[in-house]
Amino acid sequence: MHGPTLRQASRRHAPAAAALFAAVGLLAAGCADPEDTRPSGAAESADVHLVPVAAAGPDPFTTSSATGESAPAQAPVPNRTGQGIRTVNAATPGLYGGTQRLGSCDIERQLTLLTKDEDKARAFAEASGVETAQLPDYLRGLTPVVLRADTRVTNHGYRDGRADAHQAVLQAGTSVLVDGHGMPRVRCACGNPLQAPRTAKGSPVQKGDPWAGYRANQVIVVEPTVQKVDSLVLVNLLDNTWLERRTGDDGAQDKNPQHLTPYDPAEGIPERPPTTQTPQD
Repeated sequence: MHGPTLRQASRRHAPAAAALFAAVGLLAAGCADPEDTRPSGAAESADVHLVPVAAAGPDPFTTSSATGESAPAQAPVPNRTGQGIRTVNAATPGLYGGTQRLGSCDIERQLTLLTKDEDKARAFAEASGVETAQLPDYLRGLTPVVLRADTRVTNHGYRDGRADAHQAVLQAGTSVLVDGHGMPRVRCACGNPLQAPRTAKGSPVQKGDPWAGYRANQVIVVEPTVQKVDSLVLVNLLDNTWLERRTGDDGAQDKNPQHLTPYDPAEGIPERPPTTQTPQD
């Protein structure tokens, strides 16, 4: 007897996936970004787009500014709790990955691609909650990292001269730029502005084909830090060790973390930053 096909398996798990996507809306309502200037009650359509690492996705703002050599493909890390969709604090060590002294996104290229079109620059700035004239400083103040888990966000395509918001799940391994609160703000493969996920209207409908290793109950929602952070502790994707990256830096100042993280990067991502230890001399 033959087992179920991939398409049949997807249909079998569709009700569970829909329930989990609905749960994301409830989780997101409790972890709004402290610097999100858009109305907190704004709702998007019920569609939730699955966006693979290499795909431009619907209506990209720009061509890619991702530096592929700095973000090797990887499977999402396991959910240590086994409790389905969950929020993870943005300062949690290992939430993001990177490569020592090499940014996963070329910020200057992204800035050039965006600002050469005034309409796109204006739409991007509006979706990001900044003035158009502030875009150079805004983008240069972001930090390139790589997602280590499939992550729910509000993505914005460029359509009819404006930013068109839709809910999305970005695949682990996706290069993004994060802000001082650790929140994803730009998807480098398409130049789209990102915001925290929002409650969808009605029952969520999954759009797009799941990638190998995708599990709806492994998706995370990033919770911003209350205060801005000076650095993030990343996993070096080349050798599975820890590295510390200053926020607003492209990786040139990467260093070994000042404090020891009391778990191995391969163990998964806890929900909150653990108590750390200072290395002994």
